[in-house]
Amino acid sequence: MASTSLCRRIAATCTRTATLPRRSLASSSSRLPFSSAASQETSSSPYVSGPTTHFGYESVSINEKEGRVRQVFENVANDYDVMNDFMSAGLHRYWKDELLRMTGVGPMSKALRRRASMKYASDLNNNNDDDDTIDDSKALLSILDVAGGTGDVAFRFVDAANCEERSKSSGKDEVNVTVCDINPEMLRVGESRARKRYGSELFDETCALKFVEGNAQCLPFEDNSFDLYTIAFGLRNVTDVDMALRDALRVLKPGGRFLCLEFSHVQNVPLAQLYDIYSFHVIPKLGEVVANDRDSYQYLVESIRKFCTQDELVTRMNTAGFEGVKYTNMTQGIVAVHEGWKPL
Repeated sequence: MASTSLCRRIAATCTRTATLPRRSLASSSSRLPFSSAASQETSSSPYVSGPTTHFGYESVSINEKEGRVRQVFENVANDYDVMNDFMSAGLHRYWKDELLRMTGVGPMSKALRRRASMKYASDLNNNNDDDDTIDDSKALLSILDVAGGTGDVAFRFVDAANCEERSKSSGKDEVNVTVCDINPEMLRVGESRARKRYGSELFDETCALKFVEGNAQCLPFEDNSFDLYTIAFGLRNVTDVDMALRDALRVLKPGGRFLCLEFSHVQNVPLAQLYDIYSFHVIPKLGEVVANDRDSYQYLVESIRKFCTQDELVTRMNTAGFEGVKYTNMTQGIVAVHEGWKPL
């Protein structure tokens, strides 16, 4: 218990430190493409009510949507990075780097590894066998990346936490990253990429990285399992966003943090008009020419327009039970990062 509570204090301290530059820079939106907003209380209806929901601009049954979304991502799994380049004009890499910085995973991991090393050395010197000894079988920082099948965000966490270097020594890692996705084809691509990039040690020796099939609405994990939950460009594809938010809260530990990076609603009117032209006239055509799949890219464009506004998602997170909810716009609201904490 002592090591767990210390982990949370370190996590909170490092995360606050990591986000301070964002807040100061965000105040000058003329210099950087960021703006920030605290939670605003507005009313919203349930995300799903009745037997139908939206699949892009099409109305479909609730049961049908999951299968159709699954098919879209099976179609694009092998070209997922290309798809993201089309959807964002290459900016998704920058946005994901900013998401990583906002999580504070890099400094958090360093602090936790240093503390674990000092505690281990102290225990050896003192022949300490009390209850405060660190349990090597349990991670001090446990990260869940949902809808992250190909590993693009998870690899950033692995690199920031220096898990590859840690895998060259014996024993379990103090940091672990779990990628969860509903689509087995996306997971296949992600794990294959991971093994080519890092080798098998992260999977077989330190257990620092794993890929798990699961639905964001009913995750296959126990309550209070993770310190950090991220979802990047995936929440809008979930059938019932409210259910996914409630389950995110369930699997987070008390004091755990939720961050969602998602396409959102552009705030600048001239830019919004240009963005619509690019989205509806360029992206589907590129999908047709490059991937021979216009329909999947058409859905992805439409799904952005049907998703929650920034303030609506804040309200849904508050309703789900998160505290300290706020969002940060990037690139004039083309994307936004929403964040909140599970109450202690």
